[in-house]
Amino acid sequence: MNTHVVIMAGGIGSRFWPMSTQCLPKQFVDVMGVGRTMMQQTYDRFLPLCPAENMWVVTGEAYVDLVKAQVPDIPHEHIIAEPAARSTAPCIALACWKIRCHYPDANIVVTPSDALVLDPQEYRNILSKALKYTAEHDDIVTVGICPDRPETGYGYIKEGEHIRDCIHKVQSFREKPSLQVAQTYLEEGGYLWNAGIFVWKVKTITAAIRRYVPSLAAVMDEMALSFYSDAEQETVTRLFPACEKISIDYAVMEKADNIYTIPADFGWSDLGTWGALWTLKEKTEDGNVIIGEDVRMIDSKDCIVHAPGLSKVVVQGLDGYIISQHGDRLLVCRKDHEQKITDYINNG
Repeated sequence: MNTHVVIMAGGIGSRFWPMSTQCLPKQFVDVMGVGRTMMQQTYDRFLPLCPAENMWVVTGEAYVDLVKAQVPDIPHEHIIAEPAARSTAPCIALACWKIRCHYPDANIVVTPSDALVLDPQEYRNILSKALKYTAEHDDIVTVGICPDRPETGYGYIKEGEHIRDCIHKVQSFREKPSLQVAQTYLEEGGYLWNAGIFVWKVKTITAAIRRYVPSLAAVMDEMALSFYSDAEQETVTRLFPACEKISIDYAVMEKADNIYTIPADFGWSDLGTWGALWTLKEKTEDGNVIIGEDVRMIDSKDCIVHAPGLSKVVVQGLDGYIISQHGDRLLVCRKDHEQKITDYINNG
């Protein structure tokens, strides 16, 4: 079977404090309160499409043991530790160069580890179409999410010419817009959220990186000489930090002319904020989202309470607040102040 999946799991967990921390980032947390972490849910979604032995995870050195514990059926040699954070292009290149060594005909899906998907079957349907297309063409496919609101937190993909079935040429990539520009995108149509999900043959992406980021390819070629040997860890630790810190969007997507997209609607969110979680979860009549065993809301509305570790929680008289407990850490903060949470933690 030629299908392989690369799961990027290198985030450091700063936006969902106190549930998510640098020691236990969002991807390793049961954010939705469903009994499976975001990492595990990503793994689960792919099992009908790709066997565990064809899955790969790229993560920080500090999180390797967490990955092994949460997805033990993924081969340990497929858990790749980044010795330094270098954004998505080096992360993806490292995985794809390793895959190419043993699987030169691999057809690959690259995905973040911490996104929410409400309709896993439709997700697999879209990716199956993308894999079929890339198996037949030396092109790159990125999955674009059909927007349902003017969102300023995501980059956008501008659809171009319709090629076949649901495949469109990508006309351009757009940076995160202002609210006014996002509203224009929604009204005009033909704009999709960039979900950071990519599909390609291994030979396609390695050729693209070699063409557009030759310095990165050179580092990968040097490291590849030691892959699957006793010298691999030392070599990667020594050479990987020399890679330019650059996203795959800047490195390849915005430069290449063989980029295509599939518009999709499978209930996707990058779950980047408490507000996003509040929007997506089922609410009570008063607009409260509750994740916990015994949470009692009195004269409170439009709040999110995340306290699965507590036996009883009582909240009285709050409107539009985040209440989250994890271990010995507690957050009580207005939802409209959540962008300042990191500042509050760091600066007091």
